[in-house]
Amino acid sequence: MAQRYQRLSAEVCDEIWVRLRGGHAAKPTARALGLPTSTVRAYLIRCGGIRPDPRCRSAGRLSFADREEISRGLAAGRSLRAIASGLGRAPSTISREVAAHGGRRRYRAAPADQQAWSRARRPQACKLATRPALRAIVGEQLKQKWSPEQIAGWLKATHPNDPEMQVSHETIYRTLFIQSRGALRKELTAHLRTGRVIRRPAGTRLPDGRGGRPGILNISERPAEAADRAVPGHWEGDLVFGKPMSPVATLVERSTRFVMLVALPNGHKADLVADGLAAKITTLPAALTRTLTWDQGHEMAEHVRFTEATGVEVYFCDPKSPWQRGSNENTNGLLRQYLPRTLDFRTLTQPDFDAIADQLNGRPRQTLGFKTPSQALAEVLR
Repeated sequence: MAQRYQRLSAEVCDEIWVRLRGGHAAKPTARALGLPTSTVRAYLIRCGGIRPDPRCRSAGRLSFADREEISRGLAAGRSLRAIASGLGRAPSTISREVAAHGGRRRYRAAPADQQAWSRARRPQACKLATRPALRAIVGEQLKQKWSPEQIAGWLKATHPNDPEMQVSHETIYRTLFIQSRGALRKELTAHLRTGRVIRRPAGTRLPDGRGGRPGILNISERPAEAADRAVPGHWEGDLVFGKPMSPVATLVERSTRFVMLVALPNGHKADLVADGLAAKITTLPAALTRTLTWDQGHEMAEHVRFTEATGVEVYFCDPKSPWQRGSNENTNGLLRQYLPRTLDFRTLTQPDFDAIADQLNGRPRQTLGFKTPSQALAEVLR
């Protein structure tokens, strides 16, 4: 027997979106609200990962207060024209309202308002639902594995003077993902590059919380001295992977470009990464332990644990912004000379990684005026 859909109240839906946009995943969100995880996930899929626009009453429609005034006027025996004049409405509007909800004798404001609000719930037809020719073209190009953005741009270039044959990429995504629209077959999502069934607008976090960490310090909150590289002790970090997904943590000091590598022989779970980094950082002088900047990967979910062990605050880059850790990204590229992707990093020990770091720290760098990172570090420690 099929499981019945559990209708969620507006308050619960609002709380779901607040928690999700705050970086909480679907499972803990469901647990906090006392709901089955399947209920929350089903709701997200029905919405396509897009928060529905809040319902609001059109300014031209009768309000509950208007309907109460109609009800009082009818009870007082006033004519429909007099009631309309008092409300500043056309007599025909009041006549249709009263006739639709029981007539003069049976009209009641609350039921009438509720019925009108319920009727207004019907979804509006989207552009692709009302234009079969446009829908057919979009569907055919999706089967050719074109992205919605490519389709939208191609249609605009092909039909520059015909707005009826143009559609935005966001409309295509919404038509694919929001079940109530239904103009494009759900199977067409399989032709998208990601194959996902929930919309993820560029630059935003996923509705299940991925791409964000609750309670993090954003890079915009990082001390200004870290940005201008004038003061040593501000680090950038990341993971580099070999075969098969064998990790090593890389740490680059922003001022001197000094590199440290941290072996992770047991994998890159958050607790292992936090403990490995903490053990390495605590070997440094206090003057070199100020901040650490990382991306929003799951490996740093235990950043609080790391900070408690070292006193070093962790700041997180914005999603999809690798340039905010430019020194680290550049260094990771240099490291590929020593650590190719085809190498199993589990065959290397911490002394092996230290030797590789020593070689890199002994190479002159143009950005340092062709001094080596080791020389630059020695100068700031004098």
